[in-house]
Amino acid sequence: MHAHPAVMMRFVSAAGNTVPQYPTDNTVAKLQTTIQTAAFFCRTGEILKALTRTIYRGLGLFRRMRIDKLGFENSYPRLVTSLKRLHTTDRAMHLAVGGEFEAIGRLELEILKHFGLKEEDGVVDVGCGSGRLAQPLSGYLRGPYLGIDIVPDLLDFARGITGRPDWRFEVARGLRIPQQDATADFVCFFSVFTHLLHEQSYVYLEEAKRVLKPGGNIVFSFLDFTIPQHWSIFEFCIRDLQRNSHPLNMFISKDAINVWAQRLGLKVEAIHDGDKPFIPLPEPVTFENGTVMEKSGTIGQSVCVLRKPA
Repeated sequence: MHAHPAVMMRFVSAAGNTVPQYPTDNTVAKLQTTIQTAAFFCRTGEILKALTRTIYRGLGLFRRMRIDKLGFENSYPRLVTSLKRLHTTDRAMHLAVGGEFEAIGRLELEILKHFGLKEEDGVVDVGCGSGRLAQPLSGYLRGPYLGIDIVPDLLDFARGITGRPDWRFEVARGLRIPQQDATADFVCFFSVFTHLLHEQSYVYLEEAKRVLKPGGNIVFSFLDFTIPQHWSIFEFCIRDLQRNSHPLNMFISKDAINVWAQRLGLKVEAIHDGDKPFIPLPEPVTFENGTVMEKSGTIGQSVCVLRKPA
C-alpha cells in the first residue's frame, strides 16, 4: 500500500528541492504528518480487511439467518450462539465484539485515560460485551466498575477474565443503567450507539447524565457519514437490505450530537473523527496481523466526549 500520489509528489518535491522555493519547517511538518497519517490508514485498512474476512468466514451459519435489525435483544444473543458453534470459547467471545480484542481494548482504555480517567474513578461500561475494555481496565482501575450487556454469556466471560470480585457485571434491562444517581466519573458506550435507534441512544444519554457525578464524562463512539471509511459501512448496509443478515448499523451527525448535548444540558468536550489518530499511546499496540500502531492511534469509529456541568 502507498500514500496518495499527490501527497508523495508534494513530499518528494520538498525533500528533493526541485521547486523554486524551499518549504517552511511548518509546511514540512504538515506534509510529514499527512504522509504518516496516510501510511497509518493504509495499515489500518489492511487490518480491517483481514478482520472482515475472518468474521465473514466464521459467520457462515449466521449469514444464512434473517434477523430483525431493530430487535437487538434477540439478534446479538443469536450471533453469540452461532459463534460458539463455530469457534473455541475464547475466539467466539473475541469475535462477538468485533475481533481485535486486545488491541481495541487497549485503545479504548487509553481513550478514557486521555480524557482524565484516574485510578480511583468509578466507571460504567454500557455494552461491555465480553470484556474487551474491562480486561485492560482491570489492571489500572482501583475504583468501582459496572459493566452491562444484553448477552449473559458475554458477561460471564468478562467476569472471568477480569478476576475482579469487587466489580459488577449485570444484564441490561431496557434502556436503564442500574446505578444510583451521581455515582460515576465516566460512562462509556463503545460500539453501542452504532447499533441503536437515535431515540434509544438519547434515552441512554439521559441515563448516563443521571448516574454521572457533576463534572463527569460520557464517552461514546459513533459512525459519521462525513468519514470516507464509514461510508463503506453504509454501502454494506445497503447491500444487506435484502438478506437482513447483520444487525443494525446507525450513523450520527455532529449536528445531532450538538443538539442532543444542548437539550440534555451537557457540554461537548471533544469530537474526534475516526480517520484521524488522536489517542496518545505510551506503548505500541499490535494487531492480530502483526501491524503495529505507534505514538498515536484511533479505534476507527469517531469518538465524542460530553461533560456534565460541575
